[in-house]
Amino acid sequence: MRRFAYRGFLVALAASIATHLAFSLWPVEMPDAPDSTPLVATITELPPPPKPTAVAAPPKATPKKARARAAPRVMEPVPMAAAVPDAGPPEPAAIEPTPEAIAAGPPAPTAIDIPATSAPEAVAEVPAKTLPPRVDLVYKAFLGTQGFMIGEAVYRFEHAGNEYRISTVGEARGLAALFLRGQGKVESRGTITAGGLQPLEFSVERGNRDRRETALFDWETGIVTLHEQKTAALDLPTFDPLALMWQYYFSPPTEDVVSFSLATTRRVARYTLKREGHERITWGQGEIDTELWHRRSEDGKTDAYIWLAPSLNFVPVKLRVSNTSRGTLEALLDSIRVDEPLAQQ
Repeated sequence: MRRFAYRGFLVALAASIATHLAFSLWPVEMPDAPDSTPLVATITELPPPPKPTAVAAPPKATPKKARARAAPRVMEPVPMAAAVPDAGPPEPAAIEPTPEAIAAGPPAPTAIDIPATSAPEAVAEVPAKTLPPRVDLVYKAFLGTQGFMIGEAVYRFEHAGNEYRISTVGEARGLAALFLRGQGKVESRGTITAGGLQPLEFSVERGNRDRRETALFDWETGIVTLHEQKTAALDLPTFDPLALMWQYYFSPPTEDVVSFSLATTRRVARYTLKREGHERITWGQGEIDTELWHRRSEDGKTDAYIWLAPSLNFVPVKLRVSNTSRGTLEALLDSIRVDEPLAQQ
């Protein structure tokens, strides 16, 4: 039971060396749809998360007291003069021009100096960076801490409005390919809220649809329905393993200790992580500053570590679980891929 709980931290990244570890790095065959197109543009930074669209509540049908409308202001007419002939001022007496004035001719017109108005310079508006509709986080999984690669997995985040979908788009390589057969798929669907991600469905497909398991989240009743119709209470906040990967991108941690529940298709467990400091590590695109978060098991035998990168809006860059039944497992972010390069600021 303890081993199953800790694998949630690696989120199907490193636990790919044994067939009995669920939702590991199986080859995934995505449906033949536009969203299965490979993402090839690589970026080294992520823009701020999109703000959730506010949904206006329907107006209540309560009578409102009519407000007295101010009468429109009417301009008073200007009194017109009586329609009588106006003699006007007396005409001035005619002045005979002198011979000198006649010889000089009419005076030259006076030049009026009109300052030239410069045309305003056109300011080119630089579009703000926005999160593309699809983003792939590409991780490499290792056995131990010496870089013995056992697989690669891609986690695709798709969003439209307030809805999101996270799915695996990867395959096992190296040693893991010797253990894994068939096709599998892990997926999370839900909504983007002001507090982060709120999952609605988490599913694991092991080999074929007949071996598909789901967890359904009913936030109105506070119940999550697990595999074989088992139920558990929903405590706030509760995530599934894939939603947890992106949670702090949308809602960064503000305290040194965070607690949450993690729901898989078979159980719900409570976790508490502590921020232990900062560390500069190397990932697939160079060096990066990270925050190190840690959790130790109650018996003190197993440790889980997560490195979150503030410059990547707290996306996990590195994960490690030590002293498991299979040894130490690690996952390292190798690249971030999008449909097209982000707009430059």
